[in-house]
Formats: sequence, C-alpha cells, structure tokens
Amino acid sequence: QVQLVESGGGLVQPGGSLRLSCATSGSIFSINVMGWYRQAPGKERELVAAITSGGTTNYADSVKGRFTISRDNAKHKVFLQMNSLKPEDTAVYYCNAGWSLIAATQWDYWGQGTQVTVSS
Repeated sequence: QVQLVESGGGLVQPGGSLRLSCATSGSIFSINVMGWYRQAPGKERELVAAITSGGTTNYADSVKGRFTISRDNAKHKVFLQMNSLKPEDTAVYYCNAGWSLIAATQWDYWGQGTQVTVSS
C-alpha cells in the first residue's frame, strides 16, 4: 500500500523553527521528486519546496532562505526545516511524491497533512 505520513507540525512563535518529516513506503520513494505543499484557509494549495532523487531543489520565493528541504534515500524520508517562521506560514503542510519540481500532477501521491501554526 502506498503511504506518506507527515509529522512535526505544531504551534510555534514568530521567528521560531520547526522540522517536518515525511516517512514513505519504499515503492513511493523510488519516485523522482518529493515535495512539500501547503494550504492555508481560503487559499489554494501551493508548492513550498521540492527535491529530486539527485538533490536538485526548488523553493517558493516566499520561503527561500528560510526553509530547507532534504531527503534521506536510505531511510525513505524527506524533511522540511523551517526557520524564521512567520504568521503567513500558517497552513496545513502536505508531503508529496511526484514527478515535477514545479507543480503537482493528478498522478501524485499525498500525505494526510500536518498543521503548522505560527502565532504569538
């Protein structure tokens, strides 16, 4: 069964940090691109960051310099280190497995999502 399971979300103050993790089944991890998307209330889901199996990355402009995506191919995990968090980063964050660094496709796989709330 194909699975992606996120963890690491929570409540953090502005300026703080969180690290999201996504555990995947082996069959998913062979897919080239892993990514993180987010969806805030009333907004469309958007790409946050993505990484290929070879380590090429793509970031949304709004998170460049603050977020870092990485993957551990041996452990079948992908991570999102989020620093200098802002209230506008508040959203449900979804782990994604697919084939594009730029946008999700209808054939992608998704996790169930983890809530990140940035508030004082």
